[in-house]
Amino acid sequence: MRNDYKLLIFDWDGTLADSIGRIVEAMHVASQRSGFDLCEDLAVKGIIGLGLPEAIRTLYPQISDAELVAFRQHYADHYIALEAEPSPLFDGVVESLAAFRDQGYHLAVATGKARRGLDRVLKSHGWEDYFDITRAADETASKPHPLMLEQILAHCAVRPEQALMVGDSSFDLQMARNAGVPSVAVSYGAQSIDALRVFEPQLAIDHFSQLRTWLGRQV
Repeated sequence: MRNDYKLLIFDWDGTLADSIGRIVEAMHVASQRSGFDLCEDLAVKGIIGLGLPEAIRTLYPQISDAELVAFRQHYADHYIALEAEPSPLFDGVVESLAAFRDQGYHLAVATGKARRGLDRVLKSHGWEDYFDITRAADETASKPHPLMLEQILAHCAVRPEQALMVGDSSFDLQMARNAGVPSVAVSYGAQSIDALRVFEPQLAIDHFSQLRTWLGRQV
């Protein structure tokens, strides 16, 4: 493995799962039900990756604590309804993750989702025990703080330079930089690839399977 990579860490929304459109819709619905002006789609996409409270406060800095509680519930109600049929995984994800496991990589998820939401989507794919470790935003510090990655590295007994963080948002790549972990940017998620290149990822990919191809060449 290139530079002795041992651990692959994946964001969920926009990296493994094609769920960005649903997140944007749920945020708009929650805004309407809470009596706030709608934000532009681009603004909502710009906060995907943060924990939900941090994301809402970024979009609506004036929101009170009580309003935040209600807003979160409106968001959750609508998003869960949309997820009655789980967001599909991107093409190449299932095959590539299986190949990575067969090749001996540790696999992990680092997401802005809450634990309850992450457990729900993992169960929908039969992946409750698929990853070595998963970390959700409500059980650790929100991205881009490095704590989430530091916990994953400690669990897997892997040094930062032996891991790769794969994500679609600036928060993913900034978190990786803050933790000293190399990163891979995906162009098909929440944010533009130009915004992600600022963080100097090792690789930028347009299709998930390109990660598998690239890792296969780095021997």
